[in-house]
Amino acid sequence: MRDREMRQLVRKEKIRQNETLNLIASENYVSPGVREALASVFTNKYAEGYTRARYYAGNKHVDELEELVQSRALKLFIRQPADRKMWDVNVQPYSGSPANLAVYHALIPVGSKIMAMALDMGGHLTHGYRVSVTGKLWKQVPYGVDKKTEKINYDEVLKIAKKEKPTLLIAGGSAYARIIDFKKMRKIADAVGAIFMVDMSHFAGLVAGGAYPSPFTYAHVVTTTTHKTLRGPRAALIFARKSQISNLKSQTNSKFKIQNSKLSIAEAINKIVFPGIQGGPHMNTIAAIGVALSEADTNQFRIYSKQVVKNSKALAEELKKIGWKIISGGTDSHLFLVNTMEKGISGGEASDLLEGVGIIVNKNTIPYDTQKPTNPSGIRVGTPALTTRGMKEKEMRLIAHLISDSLLQTQKKLTIQVDIKKLCKKFPILP
Repeated sequence: MRDREMRQLVRKEKIRQNETLNLIASENYVSPGVREALASVFTNKYAEGYTRARYYAGNKHVDELEELVQSRALKLFIRQPADRKMWDVNVQPYSGSPANLAVYHALIPVGSKIMAMALDMGGHLTHGYRVSVTGKLWKQVPYGVDKKTEKINYDEVLKIAKKEKPTLLIAGGSAYARIIDFKKMRKIADAVGAIFMVDMSHFAGLVAGGAYPSPFTYAHVVTTTTHKTLRGPRAALIFARKSQISNLKSQTNSKFKIQNSKLSIAEAINKIVFPGIQGGPHMNTIAAIGVALSEADTNQFRIYSKQVVKNSKALAEELKKIGWKIISGGTDSHLFLVNTMEKGISGGEASDLLEGVGIIVNKNTIPYDTQKPTNPSGIRVGTPALTTRGMKEKEMRLIAHLISDSLLQTQKKLTIQVDIKKLCKKFPILP
């Protein structure tokens, strides 16, 4: 790279990543193969449209690429060939936010109700939260977690759904640590005539690796980002059933309204992704998705995904053992929340203290939080990135004590920093 300033920034960031413990649940380290695809000549090609129907010439190999990535995505997540025929996948979304927006615009009228987990209970901005464009175009009907167990109460979700009659029911979020019962959620959707969508952005890699239940048996639509547990580039996928939208309409109550009823669910969504929301797809990113999907369809990745969960459980259990409150009492996935305010430390303060020694987390609201979202009562902790580095339960237990010592300041800052750098050096990031 000839640009000296940019080269210096890249070098600094590389050093930062190598010398810190990354516990952000939505981050990971991609392989050299994924990075190579991102930097490939596919970045030069404009490919507006879909395969065999482009608006520009010179897309022979682009078409081959997109079809290959689509087939890899379906094969990875839908194991039975017969079931695969019922699904389509759009690999063009730039990220998770426009992917979710595309689903809503394709299937439900503006102003209708989206029922989803509340943001402060573990949900996501793009599930209809008021500050998101999704909350301005549609009305969110929030559901939360039980105040005592801090887990989803499916009877309560059903009660809310029957009262509010949402058009779309969403399962999934950004800070819910427990396994979601997709079968129960689909029953709730059917009971009120709602479309059932699963946003598996956080746990997609765990689904691919068999460490988390698959939503495909029950969902009408599944969206996911590709850069978290799936260990790919920053992009998204939309899986949609090929069944006719009119079939959904006939299953619902008489007041239910649905868009584009003459199309299949997949066709309606594809029309919104392009030309509705996006222009030309980022073909270099799609190539990188393809590499990540291929890597995820291996025994090595299946071992990795199970280790992610083992590490998350070990870290949560050790923190709990030494006196920290873990939301819902533990985790079934790659992440969990810690109530730091219980010890008089806000989430923002905790995040700053940990970054000061080389541990990277994000501040996060916890269920029934009384603090402002800008400085909430907890932190979110995730293990995908450290598992990619090769760390296991032994290291997680050590890291639990490093976190605790940093927050309570029971060890000298310099001592903790030295221990962290030693650990990072022992488990280097892939080049």
